[in-house]
Amino acid sequence: MTLELRNPHAILAALRARPEDVQELRTTADGGVWGDLAAEARRAEVTVLSTAAAGPGRAGKGKPGRESAGRALVKERAETAIEQMFAQVAPDSVFLALDQIQDPQNVGAIFRTAAFFGVAGLIMPADRAAPLSGVVYDVASGGVESVLFAREGNLRRALDQARAAGLWILGTSEHAETSLHDVPRDRSWLVVLGNEERGLRRLTQEQCDVICAIPQSAGPAEVPVTSLNVSVSAGIVLAALRR
Repeated sequence: MTLELRNPHAILAALRARPEDVQELRTTADGGVWGDLAAEARRAEVTVLSTAAAGPGRAGKGKPGRESAGRALVKERAETAIEQMFAQVAPDSVFLALDQIQDPQNVGAIFRTAAFFGVAGLIMPADRAAPLSGVVYDVASGGVESVLFAREGNLRRALDQARAAGLWILGTSEHAETSLHDVPRDRSWLVVLGNEERGLRRLTQEQCDVICAIPQSAGPAEVPVTSLNVSVSAGIVLAALRR
């Protein structure tokens, strides 16, 4: 499938990683980041089309001020077979699995965070989860291009394969008794992140070796916020494991 990308960082990452999959670049800008991007596209022999700037009231999808100065048509990145993903697990590897995360903004943010922390691979369900749309690629800001990913019909089976490859399974839940601070750092982990509203499914929790919670900082007795967005949780957990 072909996606329309509007984030210049996402487009540049695709151009550098797989220029053969970038079909076309359109831009209304002659200079700046889009001018540099057009030059990069021409070097990769990608068609570059200059278009007229959008007039008043033409901002993207009814959101004034959010119009991009360009876009690109890019084929989806091919996923990796899970057997290949787990073929060689390094002693300090960290992988991610997403348990029915629905919001593409969250999935994109998780990909960006995963790329930043050098996550070795990411697994997501083939169904009941956000598809890898252009929104995911744009929010990831290039992260989708540098993290191996697999879509699996059965997450339970994927976790079994991860364990067979030598990974420990770490679930995340605000209700867990084990603190993230107490999770051992001397092993390779696959971290499972749950749905935005329901968290981890019961069957997924049963697959975990450890379920941890991110501890709140000491403060007032009544704290108005008791949970975190799943993409923020991903960043905190990965930072802790990479410490």
